[in-house]
Amino acid sequence: MSATGQVKRVSVPEIAARKGKEPVSMLTAYTVSVARLLDPHVDCLLVGDSLGMVLYGMDSTLPVTVDMMIAHGAAVVRGSSHACVVVDMPWASYQESPQQAFRNAARILAETGCQAVKLEGGEEMADTVDFLVRRGIPVVGHVGLTPQAVNALGGYKARGRSEAEQQKILGDARAISEAGAFAIVVEGVVEPLGRLVTEQVGAVTIGIGASAACDGQVLVSDDMLGLFGGFTPKFVKRYADIGPLVAEAAKAYTDDVRARRFPGPEHVFGVKKPT
Repeated sequence: MSATGQVKRVSVPEIAARKGKEPVSMLTAYTVSVARLLDPHVDCLLVGDSLGMVLYGMDSTLPVTVDMMIAHGAAVVRGSSHACVVVDMPWASYQESPQQAFRNAARILAETGCQAVKLEGGEEMADTVDFLVRRGIPVVGHVGLTPQAVNALGGYKARGRSEAEQQKILGDARAISEAGAFAIVVEGVVEPLGRLVTEQVGAVTIGIGASAACDGQVLVSDDMLGLFGGFTPKFVKRYADIGPLVAEAAKAYTDDVRARRFPGPEHVFGVKKPT
């Protein structure tokens, strides 16, 4: 709470200071209504490019655009007042050069009002992270299973099962942390590797399918709430199963409409008698 009585938004330095302390809670949000519900309870809201699959029915995150991320990022910022809001940089919006990354990251920050951007990649993105951070753009990294590299990785499979792959992911995390990322999402890795990454990097680690030893955790809200049908990843815990309730409500509504039970007298407007 600020001196004016308004809720104070969690800042990037506050998240960075949580290394090795109270774990950071992060959930995805893509809309004003969901942001309002989650905001009082979490430290960070991630506007993930997972919205391509969750909201738009895409087969991967690759078709998501900067304009889409800005539209949803701005909605989440408007719907929140407490959580630190992080917006994903979509595929092909930052890989070409640090300069390209800066132009798009600056636009995302300016047009959404978010506190930080997130990008995927390891050692190959360290120069870009450094370029952004030196110019005042807070960055969250993302290593391990990186969905934007699904074609190169051959699918959404757990990473770090071989010694060589473990060393590669460790090196990626160190490089991104040393380049200035204040936090790193560690996704879809074997548990000992998630623990090791957390021990060896200075950035706050946010696990998703990694380890309880990470400095925080993130889940896709629609997975956690049972709203996103189909395959449920091993690392998702269902805290509610809202999907069937929505379907039941839609059926009850349709039954009432067809039986002319809705709208009832209490739902329509009468004609006022002249005075």
